[in-house]
Amino acid sequence: MTETIIVTGGVGFIGSNFILQWLADESAPVLNLDSLTYAGNPANLASLSGHPRYEFIHGDINDRELIRDLLNKHQPSAIVHFAAESHVDRSILGPEEFIRTNIHGTFALLEEARQYWSGTQQDDKQRFRFLHVSTDEVYGSLGENDPPFCETTAYAPNSPYAASKAASDHLVRAYFHTFGLPTLTTNCSNNYGPLHFPEKLIPLVIVNALAGKPLPVYGDGLNVRDWLYVKDHCAAIRTVLAQGRVGETYNVGGLNEKTNIDIVRGICRLLDELRPDPAGPRERLITFVKDRPGHDRRYAIDAAKIERELGWRPKETFETGLRKTVQWYLANGDWVQGVQSGAYRDWINKQYDKS
Repeated sequence: MTETIIVTGGVGFIGSNFILQWLADESAPVLNLDSLTYAGNPANLASLSGHPRYEFIHGDINDRELIRDLLNKHQPSAIVHFAAESHVDRSILGPEEFIRTNIHGTFALLEEARQYWSGTQQDDKQRFRFLHVSTDEVYGSLGENDPPFCETTAYAPNSPYAASKAASDHLVRAYFHTFGLPTLTTNCSNNYGPLHFPEKLIPLVIVNALAGKPLPVYGDGLNVRDWLYVKDHCAAIRTVLAQGRVGETYNVGGLNEKTNIDIVRGICRLLDELRPDPAGPRERLITFVKDRPGHDRRYAIDAAKIERELGWRPKETFETGLRKTVQWYLANGDWVQGVQSGAYRDWINKQYDKS
């Protein structure tokens, strides 16, 4: 077994941030397997061209023959599994791809990992890890005064996306308890930061505000999320991979509960400060749109376990992380232009129709 790790979905938002951080701070090589769906942007990792410890493979986690060949050839010591369809709105319009990728794909990866791990030497069996990256959405929705989600909160997913991730979490748990595969699971709150595809709230608002376009806010704007800066999340994953107890789940949160409308107003204020609009304050662009079906009211993460057992805490406050994020988008206009294809514009028009 080598030091190499295999990362699935490493061209997406969190995966690409993870790989960049890993290669900057760790010594082990990375093999990145990604199917390059709409949200996978090779430009995210353009800086790694020719890097001696990085290799990209274009492929699908459902391709079991490919997975088998990669495991046998590279003999990795870990798989870090990011690959997933992750946008709730898209899961409402078309759930099938979420079932194929998040459930069937995770099953295929687990099966091939189990076969590979079963054939290794005893010392290597103890070294190997399968780390599954998941979401707090599997827990459902909280009331205003409910305590935050913890690792023992019952699953109650409310969207096809959340249900597909819940199913994948259960599969990972079952492969540990049934077969002994050394798994780890992390359930994170909403991520934000550099390289975020502009269909999610924060990058969409930044991009639209800079273009003078409407800033769509669902319903009354009072839905609450806990916001986690992506680089803090990546550090948490590395910590769990290195120190986590096999078979355990760790919740990863940013300790930042904010309403959607407060997020949008905060972005407007930052942009007005950093790049003023001659037409006036950008809050004038806020547009309330019809709420989406089954919109969970509040998410909040209790991250006490990962802090208590592994010593991880987020470094960024929401204010410092949001400023860094806005500054990144201001400095990387070419990246934004590159991801705003015709298909992306069609999706935005369809999703945020005010009717």
